[in-house]
Amino acid sequence: MRIFCFIFLFFFVSCERNAITGRRQLNLFPEADLQKQALTEYRSFLSKNKVIPVGTSKQAEMVKRVGLRISEAITKYYTQKGLSNELVGYNWEFNLVNSVEINAWCMPGGKVVVYSGLLDVTKNEDALAVVLGHEITHAVAHHGNERLSQAFIAQGIQVAGDAFTKNNKETNTVFNAVFMPGTQLGVLLPNSRNHELEADHFGIIFAAMAGYDPRESIPFWKRMDSQNNNKMPEWLATHPSNEKRIQKLNENMDEALMFYKSK
Repeated sequence: MRIFCFIFLFFFVSCERNAITGRRQLNLFPEADLQKQALTEYRSFLSKNKVIPVGTSKQAEMVKRVGLRISEAITKYYTQKGLSNELVGYNWEFNLVNSVEINAWCMPGGKVVVYSGLLDVTKNEDALAVVLGHEITHAVAHHGNERLSQAFIAQGIQVAGDAFTKNNKETNTVFNAVFMPGTQLGVLLPNSRNHELEADHFGIIFAAMAGYDPRESIPFWKRMDSQNNNKMPEWLATHPSNEKRIQKLNENMDEALMFYKSK
């Protein structure tokens, strides 16, 4: 029992309030360490994939242009709020790689990759800005740190529970059969979906702050929905349904448009 009390106390004191979202989150790992690891993985990724040079491609130029505008808007936003320290270590880079995959991501420290297949769905700069705003939000909101921390705690509880029940085979079997599936479905997957909705929310705000129309997020997600032929129940998925995303984006659109119309 003391082990569980220690884990609970550790969880409680490790939670901190995110400077932008205002939500309390579990971040166990130093941001500087994650940025260092991300840089290593980023360089390794670029060395193994075909990067499309900016000077040879209008699409690569567009990715860099949109990315820089959003990063400049975010930096200004954080500075105005007295939160410049939140972006320490962020040295923004934006690269387009040749791949049919419909994807993009941003690592801690501001290392961003867009797959060329995504541009067939974004269609225009405004929609691309929505995607980049979303991916950058994941990084600046420390979603990666939070997911890693949650998985670390879940693994710790499983090890402790397994040790605590090991002398009772029946209890141990029930614990292992219930805990990890319950944690996955009841905690980890719902939190992952919440991260996506949070990134959608602030992503359109950051895009609007950079001068891009956040309303392009709606047709973009409708196009994304048409690409998805293997839909699964939302409660089993890491991402919310596209219908749910569109609903939430519409709910947050007035807020985003305030930033867009003020440009």
